[in-house]
Amino acid sequence: MPSVVALFTADLVYADVNEAFLRSMGRTRGQVLGRSLSDAFPDNPGDPSVTGMRHLEASLRWVAATGERDAMAFIRYDVERSDRPGVWQERYWSTVNVPVLGPDRQVELLLHAEEDITELIRIRRGEDPATAVGAELYTRAQELQQVNQRLREAHVRQRRVALMLQEAMLPDRECARRHGAAVRYRPAAGPLNVCGDWYDLLDLRDGRTVVAVGDVVGQGLEAAGVMGQLRSALSAASLIATGPAQALEALELYARTVDGAESTTALLCVIDPTRRTIAYSSAGHLPTALLQPDGTVDFLDRATDPPLGARPEHSPRPQAETTYPTGATLVLYTDGLVERRREDIDAGLTRLAGSLTRHQGAHPERLADALLADLTPPAHDTDDIALVVLPL
Repeated sequence: MPSVVALFTADLVYADVNEAFLRSMGRTRGQVLGRSLSDAFPDNPGDPSVTGMRHLEASLRWVAATGERDAMAFIRYDVERSDRPGVWQERYWSTVNVPVLGPDRQVELLLHAEEDITELIRIRRGEDPATAVGAELYTRAQELQQVNQRLREAHVRQRRVALMLQEAMLPDRECARRHGAAVRYRPAAGPLNVCGDWYDLLDLRDGRTVVAVGDVVGQGLEAAGVMGQLRSALSAASLIATGPAQALEALELYARTVDGAESTTALLCVIDPTRRTIAYSSAGHLPTALLQPDGTVDFLDRATDPPLGARPEHSPRPQAETTYPTGATLVLYTDGLVERRREDIDAGLTRLAGSLTRHQGAHPERLADALLADLTPPAHDTDDIALVVLPL
């Protein structure tokens, strides 16, 4: 590429650079690779007013934390001449930083591309560096950088709040550990890392176990707030209801009082280890998958009803029951795992069944990771995912 391009690790260490980068910076590959940004290119110590490298570092850290690209207003950071230590060249840059996501959609690398616009700045301000045009242009760029920095700091605070909210609203994983279950919560790619999907797992006093998943329409903090209310309500209803259908009926009545809860889907299973049965009911949710010890997959779809609030009047919900053998595995999930745009849902369920069959016998943690690796859609199709893998 003719542009100056560098590749960083998520902790801002140079992983690779192109030839244009080396020519522009006057460096060899060995002088750059494996070094941190601040070590390889510090700000000019002789001019404390030049803080461009610190702004660049802040931008890259923001991209690493959020997974969002950042196009910077042009910045000045000077480059020390490699052949004359202590001599700094005044340089101006137009920069964009982009995340490179791994298979798990986490930021693995940072792509940094920039254009050297030093000559353009010099032309705009004429022979005299202090002319009004040059001074005004640089001043406006500095103001934009300060605004960007404040926005990044505000976003970091918002993200911290979002993560605390997520941890507070999802259930304690102790019950999952007692049952040897694997749970996964993966919001769609985005800056806040919260979503409207949920899972729940709790034990009843009579020895039965309740496992549930749900999906609130929308993403972000608003959907997460609705999710927290509905998850808590369904957990409470499960403790006193006679079965999953009655618990969903109670949730239906409650959802009608919650703004944003319309069209929420939910699925509830009650597992009786003594009778070796699974009682279940679905409010518009995709069917639970029951992986048999021989690798076959049954979808529990005999008790499906519309989503919450879809009917004008309240009515009883259906409930079904099935038996399960020793060694079976119950898999609950939300639609982000199997749905694709412009594709029939049966194709997604077929993919899920195939993945379960291929990995039959795997430990629940490994099975959960394999399902995400096999089924997580391309980045442009991503949706929130909640997943529970429960050995029976």
